[in-house]
Amino acid sequence: MPLEALASGSCAVGALAHFASTGLVAWRAARDRRRPAAPPTRPPVTLLRPVRGLENHLEDALASSFALDWPEYEVLFCVADADDPVVPLVERLIAAHPHVPARLLIGDDPISINPKLNNTVKGWRAARFDHVAMVDSNVVLPPDFLARLLAAWKPGTGLVCAPPVGARAENFWAELEVAFLNTYQTRWQLFADLVGTGFAQGKVMLYRRSILEPLGGIEALAAEPAEDAATTKLLRRAGYRIRLVPRPFEQALGRRTFREVWNRQVRWARLRRETFPHLYAAEIGSGAVLPSLACGLWAWAAGMPVLPALGLLLAFWYAAEIALARSAGWPVGRWSVPAMLLRDLAIPVLYLQGWLGNRFVWRGNAMSLAEPAGGG
Repeated sequence: MPLEALASGSCAVGALAHFASTGLVAWRAARDRRRPAAPPTRPPVTLLRPVRGLENHLEDALASSFALDWPEYEVLFCVADADDPVVPLVERLIAAHPHVPARLLIGDDPISINPKLNNTVKGWRAARFDHVAMVDSNVVLPPDFLARLLAAWKPGTGLVCAPPVGARAENFWAELEVAFLNTYQTRWQLFADLVGTGFAQGKVMLYRRSILEPLGGIEALAAEPAEDAATTKLLRRAGYRIRLVPRPFEQALGRRTFREVWNRQVRWARLRRETFPHLYAAEIGSGAVLPSLACGLWAWAAGMPVLPALGLLLAFWYAAEIALARSAGWPVGRWSVPAMLLRDLAIPVLYLQGWLGNRFVWRGNAMSLAEPAGGG
């Protein structure tokens, strides 16, 4: 029957994409956990950390900047406003770690609608070294952080980046964010890297000034509303490849509210829709909802019990995600599967939100994608 064939084919395609991506990323994660990062060279690095406001586990994340196992590096903290409450914390951390060259840079360079990029410009201009790692304030850096970044830099590379791995979730809504980040968004990004189509993610990005400056420098990243999308397009046009760290780094979440999680996902959805609309159009098929509907329709058309068929599909679906998380060393808890299920139910609604609006709030800044990306 045509209906039965269509439904079974749709279910099979969705399930195959899910199990192939989880399986391959789990295999790579398990392999790379056994291999310590071994960069061929250990050049000096400038670590740029844009900061704004206080957030969960911020002191731990920023303090980790001073405990890196690397022969020579500097840390530049960037803040837009001298009255920001994060300033005393940064100053205290710098004073407590005199063995690491570090400075706090204050000021804003409105080259774009992107507040993080505007905050980071002064750090880029003040950097002493060719290798510059831009790292969000809530990423916890392990001692081998720079070793893992530099080990991923191969010939032809224009950027090495790392998607965030959610950790230290302290309530259910933080677990929901973990479900969005780890076995969904990070999985698909690592899978894209495996098949040779890696793209930038703004949480952690390692540049070389000698590559970016001839392409227009940091100012060229104002061409898009998000610096990672601008980086991806700029480097691909120049013939460079973007590579991912096989073992991404933790983002300490703490407690979250549903509104915080939802607003962040809406923001990212609208940015993806604006910068890569053809890829965003395919995201509707990335969760469990459409394959489950197809599976149920196939079971009904074939005269089979619908609920057992759905239950079997979803049991294997989430078992694959849990296996991936365990292989990669990502957190798994009692709320992981319920959070994954809620995430997948939310994906179609989130997908529509991505298409239907242009406005969002980014770290306290009201933004609109209707504004020109390059103006400030």
